[in-house]
Amino acid sequence: MGLRSRNKVSATFNMSSMTDIVFLLLIFFMLTSTLVSPNALKLLLPSSKAKTLEKQTISISITKDISFYINENEVSENTIEQELKLLLNKEQEPAIILHADKTVAIEHVVKIMDIAYRNKYKIVLATTSK
Repeated sequence: MGLRSRNKVSATFNMSSMTDIVFLLLIFFMLTSTLVSPNALKLLLPSSKAKTLEKQTISISITKDISFYINENEVSENTIEQELKLLLNKEQEPAIILHADKTVAIEHVVKIMDIAYRNKYKIVLATTSK
C-alpha cells in the first residue's frame, strides 16, 4: 500500500510581499513627515499683490542701520519685548506688521518673529508690490 501525501509543504519564504509593505510604509512616513513642522513660527506672509484683511495693531520697523521703531518711536533692541507687552496687553487678538529694509540681516528679523512667537502675537511681514 503506497499511500503518499499529495500536498507538499514548501520551506521557502517569499519576501516580495514584505518588501512591498516596507516600501509603502517608507513612502507614507516620508510624506507625512513633510507636513509636520515642529517649533515653526506661525507667520502670515502676504503676496506682494494681495491686501491684508487683518487689522494690525502695532507696526515695527527695522531700518538699514539696524534701528528699531515701534509706531514711529525708536526703541532699543533689548527693550522691544517689554514695549510690545505694554502696548498689546489689552488687545483681544494682537497683530504686528513688520517692515524691514531689504539690506537688514535675517537675524534681526527672526528676533522680532521669535518675540511674537513667544508671546503668541500674529505677525505679518510687509512687502512691496512688484
